[in-house]
Amino acid sequence: MNQIAFLLQDLLAEPRLKLWAKAFNRFFARKEFLEMPWLIVYILFIFTLTIALARLFNKIFDHIISRSGNKLSKDPTSYIFLKHAGRAIIYISGFSLAVWSFPELRTLSASLLAGAGILAVAVGFASQAALANIVSGIFIVIFRPFSVKDHLTIDDTTFGIVEDITLRHTILKNQENRRVVVPNSIINSKVILNSTKSDPKICKVIEVCVSYNTDLDKAIAVMQYEIFNHPFCIDNRSEEDKKLGKHPVMVKVVRLEEYAIRLRAWAWSPDNSKAYEMTMDMNKRLVERFREEQIEIPFPTRTIILPPGAAEGKLPG
Repeated sequence: MNQIAFLLQDLLAEPRLKLWAKAFNRFFARKEFLEMPWLIVYILFIFTLTIALARLFNKIFDHIISRSGNKLSKDPTSYIFLKHAGRAIIYISGFSLAVWSFPELRTLSASLLAGAGILAVAVGFASQAALANIVSGIFIVIFRPFSVKDHLTIDDTTFGIVEDITLRHTILKNQENRRVVVPNSIINSKVILNSTKSDPKICKVIEVCVSYNTDLDKAIAVMQYEIFNHPFCIDNRSEEDKKLGKHPVMVKVVRLEEYAIRLRAWAWSPDNSKAYEMTMDMNKRLVERFREEQIEIPFPTRTIILPPGAAEGKLPG
């Protein structure tokens, strides 16, 4: 350590290094870096530093989320939103510092501040939608109507898994692996069906129609057996239901239609994705099993009674 200290003292004692230090201090004391062409270099340095800091900030937050406990890994909503907010602050600060470095723009900024009232009104109208999205994003993070990784259905038309919540919008991944971008102000004002919040278990409805001459007890037994033996079906009965001997899959006659009897089964699944897959599998399996058991799935029929002679084209006048 003493050798390193003596080496640094010898380097600092060099006349050339002293001249460089004096020139460097004079350069910043006289603010020569704010004059061309040094100003361009200075602006480029600010932009480069801003981008580097934003990326470093992004990596630090990603590292914190990935190395965190189970709770943060399962629900990183607040941290992801804070990451976007922090990155936006870094970019805004860097841009403001770059603009303030130009004397002409600094004078213009002072002039604009004199008319701040008119400017505030103009900016307010121009950025009304953007501010609404930001405020809505903050409300989403605070009140938590949904979180990252939740399964959402918006207005019964848009379905997807929440992938990200930014300052401006929320990103959903749909079943086709496409991204649905919904502005925060819109999603904050819509009716949302959250299939994951509080309890991820889903009760899925599976319906099938049978003919009027069907043995209903047999059809119900087939439905209960096939659905309950699916790997994604779970037993969600209460202790009281188990004591009463109720079946894990409830099947009822829900409607007597014009040409068929509609049977409805209520089947429980661990989450929305497995419930959807179970429903698709059961649509195929029940058709196959009903054919094996000779249970008829009817289709609409019409009986047309023609007047005498109509078949030969002799209609009564």
